[in-house]
Amino acid sequence: MSRLLDQPAGGMTYAAAGVSIEAGDEAVERIKGLVASTKRPEVLGGIGGFGGLFALDTSKYREPVLVASADGVGTKLDVARRVGRYDSVGIDLVAMLVDDLACVGAEPLFLLDYVAVGALDPDRLEELVRGIAHGCRLAKTALLGGETAEHGGVMKPDDLDVAGFAVGVVERGQELGPSRVREGDVLLGFASPGLRSNGYTLARRVLATSDAMLNEPAYEGASRSLGDELLVPSVIYAPTVTSLIEEFGDAVHAAAHITGGGILGNVARILTPTLDAQIDMTSFTTPEIFFEIQRRGQVSAGEMVRVFNCGLGMVVALDPSAADAALIAASMGGVTASVVGEIRSGTGRVALT
Repeated sequence: MSRLLDQPAGGMTYAAAGVSIEAGDEAVERIKGLVASTKRPEVLGGIGGFGGLFALDTSKYREPVLVASADGVGTKLDVARRVGRYDSVGIDLVAMLVDDLACVGAEPLFLLDYVAVGALDPDRLEELVRGIAHGCRLAKTALLGGETAEHGGVMKPDDLDVAGFAVGVVERGQELGPSRVREGDVLLGFASPGLRSNGYTLARRVLATSDAMLNEPAYEGASRSLGDELLVPSVIYAPTVTSLIEEFGDAVHAAAHITGGGILGNVARILTPTLDAQIDMTSFTTPEIFFEIQRRGQVSAGEMVRVFNCGLGMVVALDPSAADAALIAASMGGVTASVVGEIRSGTGRVALT
């Protein structure tokens, strides 16, 4: 180190500037076992290298097409911070990523996360990654690696943001999408017990204007607090969509993940300009928390379906001949499903009745 200056001891350090190398090392040691619990046979090695290795099983696909997605959990993280609980938002992150892949018909393969913090708290990071690992196991997806960045002096000490990146694979020519949707297709809806990770800027504005409100009942007669209600983790639908494709093949035509943009914006993404989707809003259960948002914020029904899932987390378009069996298959996979509508001739609109 002869080319560096020989400064006296006691000067500025990285830790004093806001980044603890020791805390980072401790955090990595804590999450190694969590990452290992998500391992698939295709994963080569473990965490700690400069990149994650995944050997694609080319014998399974004649022409594999890789599908990638990137997402986060939005301002739901603010609720997690205020409640002081980060386990469920890790599950949300996985759901946002792999359920988007499923809409293309892709099998999720692996996921990487990116966590940015103001000050690294190994306990908090371990809790977050524990949720991510649990979500990956549910999705049968490997947590291949990630990055934790400590932004001392830029972010506040208790600030945290998380994003993820996932990759899946689908056989060329077998992709789901609008081109496969036909007039007469049945729309199968998968139930969502909560808000998932969307619309929280509006939900927080009308429901949680103070931290104290998060400790109160979510609504009159609720069995849990508002904070717990808002942290209900997202159901991960990807394994169910994958199983439907495996069982019913070409009868499965398209899938819409109901995220930002609500029912209206996302179902429209599986339509062509000559087809409409007709959805019966009474055919599925809307959890009470959505009505509470309406009551407290005087939010119109039109605004609700533009922003929230309103109890409908995923919509699958399929041939009517497969509808009854698909309902049974979804139920056996642990997902509450119902026929929520159909595809009709039209102009690319989503009509709600």
